[in-house]
Amino acid sequence: MNRVLADCAATLDELRRHPAAVLATAGEEAVATLDEDKPAAYLISAQAFEELLERLDDAELADTVRQRHWEIGQAVDTTLDAL
Repeated sequence: MNRVLADCAATLDELRRHPAAVLATAGEEAVATLDEDKPAAYLISAQAFEELLERLDDAELADTVRQRHWEIGQAVDTTLDAL
């Protein structure tokens, strides 16, 4: 059995026939697209996708900060004018 990782689900046929209705019903939540009662894909709104990309970008920046924290001993004092 496959786990469905969304509160809303629609079959491929439902999505093909009424895509706007499926999205309206889901609101900002993800929709699991089912093929033969198994998740085939997940559909999210454009806003949710943008927020997801923003969070991924923030996570990457946080990782960079953590990595560079250990390099603080190699830092060189400078001024903005010198850059």
